[in-house]
Amino acid sequence: MRTILLASALLCAGPALAADDASACAEGITMIRDALALNPPEASLPKLRKALRVAEREQKEGEFDECLDAVADARLVLGR
Repeated sequence: MRTILLASALLCAGPALAADDASACAEGITMIRDALALNPPEASLPKLRKALRVAEREQKEGEFDECLDAVADARLVLGR
């Protein structure tokens, strides 16, 4: 019985976590775009552009965990 309850709880949490990841991905993409609009240092431009490209691609593919990885890479470049 306990196993069934745990399994059902995990299955119900899945869509909620995916929605959170999708939202965080979209917010991350906006953050990267905003950072690029502020004319960051020349050395960080290629890394930010790559992070944006990867994040947008992964968002379209529905791979939100990989999108969040790209957003995290951009945050490292920005020192956030």
